[in-house]
Parts: sequence; C-alpha cells; structure tokens
Amino acid sequence: MSANTAPSVAPAHKSARRKEARPGELLAAALDLFVEKGYAATRVEEVARRAGVSKGTLFLYFASKEDLFKAVVRENLSLRFPQWSLVLDQFPGTSAELLRYAMGQWWSMVGDTKASGISKLMMSEASNFPELAAFYQHEVIEPGNALIRRILQRGIERGEFRAMDLQYGVHTVLAPLLYLIVWKHSFGACTPQGSPLVPEDYLAAQVDILLNGLRMPDTETPHRPATPSP
Repeated sequence: MSANTAPSVAPAHKSARRKEARPGELLAAALDLFVEKGYAATRVEEVARRAGVSKGTLFLYFASKEDLFKAVVRENLSLRFPQWSLVLDQFPGTSAELLRYAMGQWWSMVGDTKASGISKLMMSEASNFPELAAFYQHEVIEPGNALIRRILQRGIERGEFRAMDLQYGVHTVLAPLLYLIVWKHSFGACTPQGSPLVPEDYLAAQVDILLNGLRMPDTETPHRPATPSP
C-alpha cells in the first residue's frame, strides 16, 4: 500500500451506524403509523417506507406486524415499569405526595407523548385482536395496576389513607388517566376554543378529589349563606 493511500473505513463505519439505527427508526415509524391509522389499517410496507428502508429489511428485525406492534409497546411502555417500581420503593414523601408525583410523571412521560395513542388504539381495536389484547393486558395493564395498588396499599399501611377496596381504588385512580388519553386523541379536537382542558391542572384537581372526596369532613360545619334579616 502506498504511503499516500489511507484505508477507507468511513463507509463501513457509516453503514454500521445505519444498521444499528434501523430497529429504533422502524419502531418510531411504527408508533407514528399505529397512532395515526390504528393497528388494522397500518401496513408493514408503510412502516418500512417511513423509516426509509425496504420491507425486506423490516422483516430482518420483526417477523410480522404483530411482532412489530409488541416491540413498540415494550419500547414505549413496558420497559418503563422497572424504573417506576424503583422510584416507588425509594420515594421519601407521603403517599399523597407519591400519588401526585406518579400521576404527574405518567402525564409527562406517557400521556403527553405519542405513546399514549397506544392505549387509545387498544380501546378501539382490542376486541378485534384478542391476542394483542391479552399481550397488552400482561405487559401494560397488569403491571400498571400493580403499581397503583402498591401506592394505595402504602398509604393504608402508613395510616395515611383509609381502608378501601383496592381493586376499585385502582380503577378510581386510572379513570382520569384514561379520560386524558381519550381527550388527547379524540375529544380534544371537539373542545371549544374558549374552554380548554389543561392536563396538569386537571390531574391536580383529580388528585385533590381522590384524596379529599366531595363531602365536607364530619368535623367541619358546612358553610351556608347567611339568612337575610327580616
């Protein structure tokens, strides 16, 4: 080799980088299309095209559209649960503070991202794809419910929350989160411009109601308007 001739390594390095990036690009493209079009209407050819690769390349990484969808769910939702569980274990504050923190973190990390569209998709299409519904139940719903249950149980054991039916307590916490998903991906488009819903304020109000209820405490006398003098 001539002293003036340097080995050409850049193209191979660039190709390696590109190959390593492909699974992530495919998952990002798949998330976009699943949220935009739904599971049934999304075609693997579209995912490959949006990711800038061939359909054959897509099948090198994912054997089917179902496998691709499962990978999207794991990448955007399932893989978060170990970290959330660790945060719960190490949280130093009260259970009320933990509940506020957890719901706020859910909104910033999931609800306010495209990943929340996966839940909306499952609401719409679960009955048509029972295998995917069972997968989503195992990967997302069950671990999510378990985390909420642990927060409520923590509060009960510390004497911070009253005893409750934990099964329905979990669903009570879930309800405002699911509403925000539906609002973000459906109802929000129909909301009059003069009455916007601010998700952070909505969650704060919901947590306040969850923690305090609607009824006045028994130890307080409800405020009543003064009776006018005759």
